[in-house]
Amino acid sequence: MSVRFPLLPITVGLLASSPLAMAQDAGYQMPPAPLQAIVDAPRAPTLSLSPKRNLAAVLPTPSLPGISEVAQPELKLAGLRINPRTYSASRFSFHTGLGLLDIDTQKEVKVSGLPAAPRIADLAWSPDQRYLAFTHVAFADPARGVKASGVELWLLDVQTKAARKLASTPLSTVYGRGFSWMPDSKTLLVQLKPARLGAAPVPSGIPTGPSIQDSVPGGGVKQLRTYPDLLKNAQDAQLFEHYTTVQLALLDVAGKQRLVGQPGQFSRVSASPDGKHLLTTSIMRPYSYIVPAHDFGHRIDVRDLNGKVEHAVAALPLEEGLPPGNDAVSAGVRSVSWRVDAPATLVWAEAQDGGDPARAAEIRDIVYTQAAPFTSKPAVLARLGSRYAGVAWGRGDLALLSEAWYKTRAVKQWRIQPDQPSAVAGTPGDLVYAGSFEDRYNDPGTPVMRADAAGLPRLLIAADGSILLDGQGASKDGDRPFIDRLNLATKQKQRLFQSAAPYYENVVAVLDEDGSRLLSTRESPTEQPNYYVRNLKQGAAQLTALTHFPHPLPQLKDVQKELIRYKRADGVDLTATLMLPPNYDVKRDGPLPILMWAYPQEFKTASAASQTKGSPYKFNAVSYWGPAAFLSMGYAVLDNPSFPIVGNGEQEPNDTYLPQLVADAEAAVDEVVRRGVADRNRIAIGGHSYGAFMTGNLLAHTRLFRAGIARSGAYNRTLTPFGFQAEERPFWQAPAVYQAMSPFNSADKIKDALLIIHGEQDNNSGTFPIQSERMFQAVKGLGGTARLVMLPNESHGYRARESIMQMLYESNNWLEKYVKNAAPPAADVQPAGK
Repeated sequence: MSVRFPLLPITVGLLASSPLAMAQDAGYQMPPAPLQAIVDAPRAPTLSLSPKRNLAAVLPTPSLPGISEVAQPELKLAGLRINPRTYSASRFSFHTGLGLLDIDTQKEVKVSGLPAAPRIADLAWSPDQRYLAFTHVAFADPARGVKASGVELWLLDVQTKAARKLASTPLSTVYGRGFSWMPDSKTLLVQLKPARLGAAPVPSGIPTGPSIQDSVPGGGVKQLRTYPDLLKNAQDAQLFEHYTTVQLALLDVAGKQRLVGQPGQFSRVSASPDGKHLLTTSIMRPYSYIVPAHDFGHRIDVRDLNGKVEHAVAALPLEEGLPPGNDAVSAGVRSVSWRVDAPATLVWAEAQDGGDPARAAEIRDIVYTQAAPFTSKPAVLARLGSRYAGVAWGRGDLALLSEAWYKTRAVKQWRIQPDQPSAVAGTPGDLVYAGSFEDRYNDPGTPVMRADAAGLPRLLIAADGSILLDGQGASKDGDRPFIDRLNLATKQKQRLFQSAAPYYENVVAVLDEDGSRLLSTRESPTEQPNYYVRNLKQGAAQLTALTHFPHPLPQLKDVQKELIRYKRADGVDLTATLMLPPNYDVKRDGPLPILMWAYPQEFKTASAASQTKGSPYKFNAVSYWGPAAFLSMGYAVLDNPSFPIVGNGEQEPNDTYLPQLVADAEAAVDEVVRRGVADRNRIAIGGHSYGAFMTGNLLAHTRLFRAGIARSGAYNRTLTPFGFQAEERPFWQAPAVYQAMSPFNSADKIKDALLIIHGEQDNNSGTFPIQSERMFQAVKGLGGTARLVMLPNESHGYRARESIMQMLYESNNWLEKYVKNAAPPAADVQPAGK
């Protein structure tokens, strides 16, 4: 007889009053009602704008999935997570309906024929806007007449407003969404589950032999990052091959299907702009047990519409690691794509330094093009002094090419003429912008793109050759998004629009060719984001509301928020968002317990680290995921305080990580205490992922905080020996840095209460669940105060409603016991920060 056990969060506690506390399996718990209300608050729908920008698809956003949904069978193979029932990438949240919104009339239009109980995963407009294709994820349910599980392709006729199932064969969406429109708007290129694929191999459970890996001399030093979900044996490899094998096909809007070639392990496929060729990437053996599928060998080919190979672009071998450094890339052909403004021209980059940033080279990358029929020698588009970072295509005499170098944070953007490329090495064209990607204040914005007749993105170019730039408008007063017109000949700019107080308005799309009408989202501290049409020809005040989403949590509408500025002891300017409960008055109510929630960031200059981030005019969103939820429980919140780690010149930021981290925390604590909103002895610190790592360090190296909440973190950096976050040096090059930064090594110094939460199935590189398990074990063994909560079936971010409720339940109990109702500090403990 088999016995089914319920899925329970595993909590292991060691409390000060119970030094021998045992493992606890109490079932899922619920937080207090105010926190439950935040989890279950209504969520605004998603809008998808049509190619002609006069319609939008409206997709309702459902509530959180239940644990029964999240606990569906899941395969973990070569870095992929696969639902074996549907031959798709695992996902647990779907849109539950579909409607249309007329931009000009502001009227929403209902559609008919949708599947019963829609579970819409992806959608795409046809280039001519006549159709909207979408996928519906079906699960076998005989009671509702659903015979089999799978990803179904559906089609909405925009004119008739009627939807219908288009394909009888289910799609395979392990890689990508499984469909894309051909340029003719009459045909879809689809990836089907092959009809003769057969059943998946069933592992016998009996080993056929050991799993063996080799390392031989001569390969050079490589970065081997730590990855989850890798292949472990030959049976895993068979499963991986089964679930990644697809059949390419062309499917017209009437449902007529034509197979394209034979089934294969295609991880990527795209049609040429003229619709006559297919660019395919297919996975090759041998596989690997130490890197995920994206590093396996690949064949890149151009095929005709019958699947026949017309041109072999490259055969890329298995790549188990890159040279050290964040500027390292693969040797040989990479970043292969179509030039979207030409009928059928390939574009790719090749490193000239072997992909090794430590190797001296005047030219780092060469960008090549090659036009159909792919028989002529590739032409040089650009010779670059740093790494190729992509092209925004416009037309034969105008495109914008970008390059970047992470080590110096340098970025450049060039105006090039694709039909007549420059022959000057390192100067591919006219320099449009050069700067640092850390420098938000001087970021010029990104070029505005528009879908062309084939549905491909192109620069929006005016008759005089000018383009539009869409930027965040960072300044010392906060972000103020803008639209600029840039004359590429004179480099002169004209500001067409900029968000102004007391609102935060962000441009979603430019509706007209001349940039005179904008689709934007507009919000204020008390008004959640809604969509508007702004007509600049009729004056900046001409604003038409498209949506009217209500406040999701009216009981928290009067939350108080301020973008505050303060200084670190060494003069670096810092910012944070201070949030206070509704009706709170500092003079009347005095200091509150406070939760700080942060995420450190590395910088190369103090000036970049000092730049203001955020906006005082954004909606006071209270989410279950961040710290703001605890406003409902009477806490003050300091959200996203600046925690910069600066490395000037040749110095790496992490060389002085700990003293800078402590200085960041001290400055934040001193500021909220100075303002009178926080009690110095009732402050908690928390964070997720790298923020959890920060939390462990601050509890180990300061007594600033009475408690910490660390979610899905890593605490022992020797377990990520080839780099982490922005650290590009391996452990063996900087052992002292790795050791000093690891809070695990200082677990004996943690004297305040540490709550550790982690998803049992974390899929993030570096934050393996064992990191939290070993950190808890260290604190427990050393007699500290800690609690470990492992959430079943959860990944790096938690998805099930039950898991989120448990997370809030645990966090609230921890804060209540160790912060809000904290006993006075022991006599031998000096006041925090003094």
